[in-house]
Amino acid sequence: MVYFCTVNLTQQIFSISSAANFSDTALQIFRHQAENCSVYKAYIQNLRISPTEIHQVQDIPYLPISFFKSHQVLSAPRQPEVVFSSSGTTGMVQSRHLVTDVKVYEDSFNKAFELFYGKIENSCLLALLPSYLEREGSSLIYMVDALLRQSKHPDSGYFLHNHNDLYQRLKKLQTTGQKTILIGVTYALLDFIEQYQLDFPELVVMETGGMKGKRKEMVREELHQELKAGFGVPAIHSEYGMTELLSQGYSYGEGIFNCPPWMKIVLRDTNDPLSLLQNQQSGGINVIDLANINSCSFIATQDLGKVYPDGSFEVLGRFDNADIRGCNLLVQ
Repeated sequence: MVYFCTVNLTQQIFSISSAANFSDTALQIFRHQAENCSVYKAYIQNLRISPTEIHQVQDIPYLPISFFKSHQVLSAPRQPEVVFSSSGTTGMVQSRHLVTDVKVYEDSFNKAFELFYGKIENSCLLALLPSYLEREGSSLIYMVDALLRQSKHPDSGYFLHNHNDLYQRLKKLQTTGQKTILIGVTYALLDFIEQYQLDFPELVVMETGGMKGKRKEMVREELHQELKAGFGVPAIHSEYGMTELLSQGYSYGEGIFNCPPWMKIVLRDTNDPLSLLQNQQSGGINVIDLANINSCSFIATQDLGKVYPDGSFEVLGRFDNADIRGCNLLVQ
């Protein structure tokens, strides 16, 4: 295996400013991973694809996300600094993302969060994430921990099941006019508004998806309508992320997500997983996450979605018989 220094390339990832920049960087990372990620290399060989014949991003093959459950997906010759694992029921095989350079993840979520929501030090961040806090290996908790440390507001913090404390905190913040972001797992947000009602239109409510077996699944429109009424907000924001990715997409409402410049969603044909689809068709979601430089940046997920001409996308559901996973999956 021939490894190359990824320091400059990592800087290049977070400086992408055009489609040409993205394509050039993606092809560089593909060539590196096709040689140095053993499971991806074997997968490409089994497809009888020669990496030297890949000259366009649309021809890059995508690694099925299930390999993160069965193999070590690594493109760097270092021991992992942190291992993120997926949530799941007892006995379910968890995905594991071995992160050899956690600073890349930190750069990714810090830059993306600032891009979509501004500098975190200007906001009060409240986190209602009981199911994530109660297990180890959550990449979401790692991100929220870091954002909470950076927030300079004294009222920022976690809430477990202390809903009254959260209610009082929100009322106080509304009175002071403080910019406030509440990030919460879906079922916990619903539990909260069953007890407390707010009329806080300036509040950003971001649901991370997932009922965690606590409630029946709901269609997105019904869920967001309940949350909007309970918090008194005009829209419900969402985060699209998963253990296997080091980047996130964000939605300002209506379930329409956008990606940071180093992340892109493309669709594959559900009947022919090696064929890609054009905009505005529904298909399987493939993700290019260039922040995954030390694992695999080209992932075929088990989600179904639709991509629009401006690059935004929505999640429509999951493939049949796919494992339930704790990310933003609200079937329409």
